[in-house]
Amino acid sequence: MDLVVWVDDWQMQCCGDPFSVGSRVSWKLGPPDLDWLATVLGPVQVDRAEDHHDLFPPDTPATEAVVRAISAVRCAYAPKPGEDLPGLYPVRGSGVLTPVERADGREKDQGDKRFSGYLVRLSTVERS
Repeated sequence: MDLVVWVDDWQMQCCGDPFSVGSRVSWKLGPPDLDWLATVLGPVQVDRAEDHHDLFPPDTPATEAVVRAISAVRCAYAPKPGEDLPGLYPVRGSGVLTPVERADGREKDQGDKRFSGYLVRLSTVERS
């Protein structure tokens, strides 16, 4: 079964293991933040999100899979229109995808677009 998985930049930068197209991975997967992803990328299908910081229940089983494709995601950030709260928020529709062969969480920003994470296409495999 193929899945599209979101991997946050901070998850990789903190203590994620680099991976490449063709790598076999064992990831805990849970529900993605579809609202955030839709804000950044518009309509896009993302099936799951990867986590290794215990954001999902402790009994979440690992999914064994092979990485088929990786795209680095970058987007613009700005203050939220009409709000005086400090902080920056993703600019609606500003996301861009760049295909990459390897992911280590250290993608460079491009102009006003900051690296935010990866969309990864996985093919699940049976545990042996």
